[in-house]
Amino acid sequence: MDRALAAGVDMVQIRERDLDARDVLILTEAVAETAHRHSAGLLLNDRVDVAAAAGAGVHLTTRSLPVELVRRAFPPGMLVGVSTHTFEEAAAAQRGGADFVVFGPVFETVSKREYGEPVGLKALGQVATHLAIPVLALGGIKESNFREALDAGAAGVAGISMFAESHDLGYLVAMLKGAG
Repeated sequence: MDRALAAGVDMVQIRERDLDARDVLILTEAVAETAHRHSAGLLLNDRVDVAAAAGAGVHLTTRSLPVELVRRAFPPGMLVGVSTHTFEEAAAAQRGGADFVVFGPVFETVSKREYGEPVGLKALGQVATHLAIPVLALGGIKESNFREALDAGAAGVAGISMFAESHDLGYLVAMLKGAG
C-alpha cells in the first residue's frame, strides 16, 4: 500500500473480512494515517461502524447495509461508495445517496466470476451516461484495456491485480491519470 500511495494512487480500500472489529479499527487507523500523509482517501469495505470510528469512508457491497440507512445513521460527510453490477443497482445507489459507484465486472476476470458474465463496455457506458455521480470501472481492468473503460464514460478505474502486478507503479498511475 505504501508503494501505491507513494506512486500517486488517489484512494485505497481495506477489504479485511476475517478480523474482528477492534483489529479492523487498529488497521484502519494505521492505514488512514499513511493515506492522509499522501493526500489519498481511504475506504473500508462493508464495516461502516468501524469506518466512522476511524474517520474513513465506506465501500458498500451487495451484502452491506443499504446506502440510505448509512446516510441516515452515520456522519453526513462520510464518503460512501457502492459496488454495483446492473444499471438498476447503480441507479438505486445514486438515489440512496452514494457518492460514487463501482460498476462491473466490465471485462472477464477470475476474481469476479461469482457475479456472472462481464457487464461489458456498453453497459458501463449506459450507467456512466445516466448517473450524475462518478462511475468507476472494475473487473479485468488492465493496462491494455483501461482506456476503453474511460472512453466508455468511466470516471476512473478500480482494481487490485493491475496495480499489484505493475513493475513501474509510478508510470502506471501517471498513465491512468493522464488518460482521463
